[in-house]
Amino acid sequence: MSTTTTTPLPYHLTPKDHLIENSPTSKLSQKIILNLLNTKCSTSLQHLKQAHDLILRTGHFQDHFIAGSLVKCYANPHFGTLDCSIKVFDQVLKPNVFVCNSVIKGCLENNEPCKAISFYYEMVVVNSRPNKYTYPTLFKACTAARAVEEAVQIHAHVVKHGLGGDGHIKSAGIQMYASFGRLTEALSMLNDEGEESDVVCWNAMIDGYMKCGDVEAAKELFDGMLKRNVGTWNVMITGFARCGMLEEARKVFDKMPEKDDISWSAIVDGYNKGGYFKEALEIFHEMQREKVRPRKYVLSSLLAACANVGALDQGRWIHTYMERNFIPIDAVLGTSLVDMYAKCGRLDLAWRVFEKMKQKEVFSWNAMIGGLAMHGCAEDALELFLKMQGEKIKPNDITFVGILNACAHAGLVDKGLKYLNSMEQVYGVEPTVEHYGCVVDLLGRAGLLTEAEELISSMPMQPNPAVWGALLGACRKHGNVVLGEKVGKILLKLEPQNSGRYALLSNIYAKARRWDDVASLRKSMKERGIKTTAGGSMIELDGTIHEFKIGDGSHPQAKEIYLMLKRVIEKLQMEGYSPNTSQVLFGIDEEEKETALGHHSEKLAIAFGLLNTMPGTTIRIVKNLRVCEDCHSATKLISRVYNREIIVRDRIRYHHFKDGTCSCKDFW
Repeated sequence: MSTTTTTPLPYHLTPKDHLIENSPTSKLSQKIILNLLNTKCSTSLQHLKQAHDLILRTGHFQDHFIAGSLVKCYANPHFGTLDCSIKVFDQVLKPNVFVCNSVIKGCLENNEPCKAISFYYEMVVVNSRPNKYTYPTLFKACTAARAVEEAVQIHAHVVKHGLGGDGHIKSAGIQMYASFGRLTEALSMLNDEGEESDVVCWNAMIDGYMKCGDVEAAKELFDGMLKRNVGTWNVMITGFARCGMLEEARKVFDKMPEKDDISWSAIVDGYNKGGYFKEALEIFHEMQREKVRPRKYVLSSLLAACANVGALDQGRWIHTYMERNFIPIDAVLGTSLVDMYAKCGRLDLAWRVFEKMKQKEVFSWNAMIGGLAMHGCAEDALELFLKMQGEKIKPNDITFVGILNACAHAGLVDKGLKYLNSMEQVYGVEPTVEHYGCVVDLLGRAGLLTEAEELISSMPMQPNPAVWGALLGACRKHGNVVLGEKVGKILLKLEPQNSGRYALLSNIYAKARRWDDVASLRKSMKERGIKTTAGGSMIELDGTIHEFKIGDGSHPQAKEIYLMLKRVIEKLQMEGYSPNTSQVLFGIDEEEKETALGHHSEKLAIAFGLLNTMPGTTIRIVKNLRVCEDCHSATKLISRVYNREIIVRDRIRYHHFKDGTCSCKDFW
């Protein structure tokens, strides 16, 4: 017997070509082929092509179970071969409902909801009778495509075929109508389909009310339910958190008779989205106390919390836990680890995880590119972008935010403009206001303020406050008072309650010694009841997050910290350090200005780190505002005098201070 060789995927075969009955292996059982498709072919495109070749040679292609499974395998989003799936579907003679359902579901999973709806219409045209598995997918497709008219027609077909009482169809339909804000129709599906709705449908209705912001209706439905499951409680937690009602979410969480992975993940996600990252990590500690073994979705949420507060020790514990418990690091978990390590200042570990990841989605590449950009490693970010294209991964809008930020942090003006201009033509990604904001920031940082203003004028959309804010920041950096005043007034009209805009414009006036204008701004803020955002810095020690605010005296070690900080300043002054008081608001004498600068939150955090860690240990700090010029200069000196590497993550980027220098090269 001659050895069978693998042939290229036959895309253009006629129906006759599929009916090869004389192959030595033509009697290979359906069961073996289906097992092959559902195991090895679900993870390997090469195996799938070999199986496809075998199916054609053995004459099994027109078996609808096999053809449908083949369509399903090619539609695997990890392969990116939806076109192949559709070509296979087109070769099937009189496809039955299983084959049709496979291609419809494949389109949805590949973010092609309109194609899914189109294939359903083909089913209707050829009188192929859909079944109960067809409609949940279609309702999800209508939701994704925002296809309201089509959704109503498909719902009519559900009723026509007598499938309205199916729980899966009802819950999907309720979710769909709720996503359109059509709660009357959703409630009608819950109540008027002739059969009693199960708890899943009630959960879907509660979720719909919550998503539409009707919290009272959701609570009324929840309170009136005679039977609840863990999903019911989870929907309430998620809904309250989505509406910013975190205290209510926590009360529901604490009352739960039993919790599952989604319960823990929902409350952690809620705290994350509300900006309460320390509280999210407290949930993690509670899990540990109750000996709950965190699983995939909880781990991803916890890693996000670690990333936001710079909790490296806890993040590494989670990573070790995953390895010890053989939890597969898929694209989602791998990306969460990359993001966590990058945001905790360990770019080397982020790289290591990224390189080891077997599955990388576009968001995985985005996380690594974004991490490199924030650390000022622009050339590495651009090189990774080229590698991404070599791997045939299509960049999206977030990819270009990372790329343009990388250019901005490194002053790569020509490259940044090149990427902006090529986004749509070369990569098929339409620039958004966020991309223009990145380039305005790029031009502004480089001192090209006129060009930045011209770019804003030429934008195809209305500039938002973030775009104007980037230009105002550049005016402060380069001392352009005239343009800064013009832009500042625009921003104060757009965001009259944003304290940061007042502070930035005030700094511009203070730098130009226009104290009357500073006083006028402060008066305006007082009249409007606007308070400036207090500077805050966080540092992790032995798994505990310590937070400091400017002039804060609430920490248990406050006395020792301030004494240490005094010694640090004295030591720095011996090295020639002189506080930069030019941007401290007037109204206090020079000595008080120096005291105010000396008590900035990052200086307190550094003093705490020097007190509580061994000599030579790296100090990592996360800050909510940008680093001021004085703290930047002081931290450079501290790194040299105390022989410490100090990594500070401010609101914009990372600063790696070592041996008296900063990785930003004083360009921030």
